[in-house]
Amino acid sequence: MGSPATWGSQFGFLMASIGFAVGLGNIWRFPYVTGENGGSAFVIVYLACAFGIGVPILMAEIMIGRHGRAAPPMAMARMAQASGASAAWSGVGYLSLLTAFSILVGYSVVAGWVLHYMFQALTGDFQHFDVLISKSHFDDLLANIPLLVFWTVIALVAAGAVIYAGVEKGIERAVKALMPLLFILLVGLAIFNVFAGGMPAALDYLFTPDFSKLDGSVLLAAVGQAFFSIGVAMAGMMMFGAYLPQHISIGKCALIIVCADTAVALLAGIVIFPMVFNNGLDPAGGVGLIFQTLPLAFANMPGGYVVAIFFFLLLSVAAITSMVGLCEPLTAWLSERFQIPRERAVVLLMLVALMVSLVSVLSYNVWVDVSLFGQSLNQLIDFVPNQLLLPVGGLLIALFAGWVVNTKTTQGELQLGIPRLFVGWHNLVRFIVVPAIFLILISGL
Repeated sequence: MGSPATWGSQFGFLMASIGFAVGLGNIWRFPYVTGENGGSAFVIVYLACAFGIGVPILMAEIMIGRHGRAAPPMAMARMAQASGASAAWSGVGYLSLLTAFSILVGYSVVAGWVLHYMFQALTGDFQHFDVLISKSHFDDLLANIPLLVFWTVIALVAAGAVIYAGVEKGIERAVKALMPLLFILLVGLAIFNVFAGGMPAALDYLFTPDFSKLDGSVLLAAVGQAFFSIGVAMAGMMMFGAYLPQHISIGKCALIIVCADTAVALLAGIVIFPMVFNNGLDPAGGVGLIFQTLPLAFANMPGGYVVAIFFFLLLSVAAITSMVGLCEPLTAWLSERFQIPRERAVVLLMLVALMVSLVSVLSYNVWVDVSLFGQSLNQLIDFVPNQLLLPVGGLLIALFAGWVVNTKTTQGELQLGIPRLFVGWHNLVRFIVVPAIFLILISGL
């Protein structure tokens, strides 16, 4: 399909990668997981995991993508063959594509909820919310199949439009505008909280450690959140690496991506928890924290109408840029595998994703009582990619980079400059990252 596309600048690559990493996992999931696992002690372990596990495996994934200059299956095969290993390692690339698609079909439905709530914020619906209205509003949304399908379509079309325009004109141009906007909105909301109240309680909750709350489950929750938040083993980072020019430092980029991803997660905590404490809400509110409790907070706060619009605009940006990262490797693979133009591959992917996402839509209403292997359909759609495919994919990528790929090849591709840095990275991947991901996998199962 001609020469591969490349990023026009390091800034474009960083914004796209940060946009992929920073998603609902940071702004929606991180606060409630922190709440469920005792706050600050969890945050400290999470930070250690993000840098100890996240950075080395992210470097490995970008490195494989840049060396292979193709969609994940071909990139894995090329790097394996360069090290004299079996081309069957391409299977890991196919696994990451399957993971990306599995996450996409569930994620697009939740992104649809976010877009619906942004529309509700614009129309001023939250101004009359109380506890009962807030809960019934969310329940009504889940029961309304046409509405869920409509917003899922809007989410897929928004992500598809960015992908359709290509790497430099589409993804790079969109994220260069959207990601700085996301940071500005987060900082603006954090500053608003300083004056609105609840900030001291939130800072105490997030940053005063109580290590008595640390146990095995909290440690594993922190490792899992760090691993999934950064977005490894979902094909996106490998694909973005395939477009990375040779002169750009992978190590520096990986560090910046993880720093930005972590900063957004912590900022999200500083945005959400003051609102939670100031309005007497439960910090361990679970998945409904944003959709059921925050509209209530917006209804009761001065300037809540404007804050609600900005907050759900922020969530929408995070959701769409993450969807772009999930769609891009699938689009590139379809185009490569079937020798079809990129534009046709995007349309095909969106149609298939929409059809499969109908299963996710129906799991909230018509099929709410359907269960397989002792789990509801809804739980299974979340469990299979997050607790099974992601850790297996991450484990295989770490094994491949640490134990299979020729050391000379990795050293040449990473170009870390100082030999000791490379030795440190290599040992970290082999002896820390592989066992850590293995533990996540066992806990997930």
